[in-house]
Amino acid sequence: MQNIVIAKPYRFVAPHRSKLWWYLFRPFLGLYLRKSHWVIAVECRGVERLRVSLDAGHGIMLAPNHCRPPDPMVLGHLSSAVGRPLYVIASWHLFMQNALQTFLLPRLGVLSIYREGSDREALKTAMQLTAEAERPLVIFPEGVISRHNDKLNNLMEGTALMARGAAKQRASANPPGKVVVHPVAIRYSFDGDVRAAITPVLRDIEQRLSWHAHEHLSVEERIAKIGGALLTLKEIEYFGAAQPGEFQDRLDRLIDRLLVPLEAEWLKGRRGKDIVQRVKLLRIAMLPDMAAGTVAKSELHRRWRHLADIYLAQQLAFDPPGYLSAHPTP
Repeated sequence: MQNIVIAKPYRFVAPHRSKLWWYLFRPFLGLYLRKSHWVIAVECRGVERLRVSLDAGHGIMLAPNHCRPPDPMVLGHLSSAVGRPLYVIASWHLFMQNALQTFLLPRLGVLSIYREGSDREALKTAMQLTAEAERPLVIFPEGVISRHNDKLNNLMEGTALMARGAAKQRASANPPGKVVVHPVAIRYSFDGDVRAAITPVLRDIEQRLSWHAHEHLSVEERIAKIGGALLTLKEIEYFGAAQPGEFQDRLDRLIDRLLVPLEAEWLKGRRGKDIVQRVKLLRIAMLPDMAAGTVAKSELHRRWRHLADIYLAQQLAFDPPGYLSAHPTP
C-alpha cells in the first residue's frame, strides 16, 4: 500500500505567495521530470485559451485529469508557457513524505487538503485564491490517480463547490469579475518500443508465478493472463476459492468482499455512490482516533489491515472494463 494515509493530527498547509521559488525551480523542471519520472518532453496545446482568460483578469481554476504522480509537475510546463505560476491543491499526505518535499511544496504554491475529513480551511483558501485572480488554481477533480490515459473516473463535487464560492466573491468585488474553469487533458505517450520495454517485466512476473515465459502470446494477452492469475490469487485469499464469471463481475465481487463488511461495521451499511466516495467515507470513520493516538496496539494493527484492504479495493476499481482490449495508447 502506498503511504497515502497518515495517522497524525491534520494541520492545514498554506501556500507561499512569493514567486521566488517558481523562478528558481523553472530551469530545473525538465531535469527533475526526466530523472524522477522519465518524462522526456512536454507539449502544451491550446495555451492561447488560457492566455485569453489571464488577459481578461478572470479568476481561473484548472481542472486536469490525474493519471500519473508527476501530473502537477507536468503542469509546470503550462505555467512556464503562460508566464504565470500556479497554485495547486494537493493531498496532505504529500507534505508528510520527506523533509525536502515538506519544504518545497508550499514554496512552489501548493496548499494541502485533507481527504480523510472536512477541511474548511483548504476550501476557504482555495476560493479566496481563485477570487483574487493572481494566478490559476489547479485542482484534480477525480481526487485520486486513475493510472490510465483517455478515461476519467467520476468527478468529485469539490471543484464545483470551490468555483461557485469563488465566483460569488468575484461578483461582489469592485469592479466585479468572473471565475472560469478550464478543463485540462494530460495524456502520456511512450516514446519507444513498448513491447521491448514491457517484455522483461512480464517475463519476471511469469517467473515469480512459476510459469514458463508465454512469449508465443501477444503483450496484451500476456498482461490479461497475468491479471487473471493475480485476481484468482486474491479470490483464494478472500473467498477461499477462485470465483466463476466474467473478469469484471469477479472484480466487482472482490471489491464488495473487501468493502461491504467494513461498511457494515463503520458506516452501518454502504453509503457512497462510487469507489472513491466509499473509500473516503471509510477512512473518515476509521482515522480520527488513530490520529489522536487513542487506539490500542492490537486494534491499530487491525485497522491498518483494513486500510490496506480499502486501498486494494480502490486499485481494483481503477481497471476499466475493456480497457486493455480497446487498444489503449502505449
